[in-house]
Amino acid sequence: MNKTPLTVMGAEKLRIELHKLKTVERPNVIAAIAEARSHGDLSENAEYDAAKERQGFIEGRIKELEGKIANAQIIDPSLLDADGRCVFGATVKLEDMESGQAVAYQIVGDDEADIKESKISISSPIARALIGKYAGDVAEVQAPSGVREYEIIEVLYI
Repeated sequence: MNKTPLTVMGAEKLRIELHKLKTVERPNVIAAIAEARSHGDLSENAEYDAAKERQGFIEGRIKELEGKIANAQIIDPSLLDADGRCVFGATVKLEDMESGQAVAYQIVGDDEADIKESKISISSPIARALIGKYAGDVAEVQAPSGVREYEIIEVLYI
């Protein structure tokens, strides 16, 4: 099975979520099932059905997170020696050549991507256009509105 790239921070977020599911959510849903059982007839017990459904979701998410963590290739951007190239984990400062607007993105794994935090997925069109390029290069990105050009201002490994 292929290793899934994750940054150190991304792996830590997954571990925190897994810990919470195992130590807080799982015991809470077990208690909710026990409480619902004490109400008698399970065939028409909506609380019981809801708690069992929640339990299924939690157990599925636990298995998913354990798999992701087990198959993760954790990459620390600060330890990379990429000679100024855009690579996984790098933070890239760009300028939209049409509007002149400056933006910065960190290239992360699919599970970590969050545009509100300026983290873009390695599989996104903009990240694919940036990979392998250097400061001063121009990246052409196929966007829904057409091709956009970005000049790479700076590549950081933080």
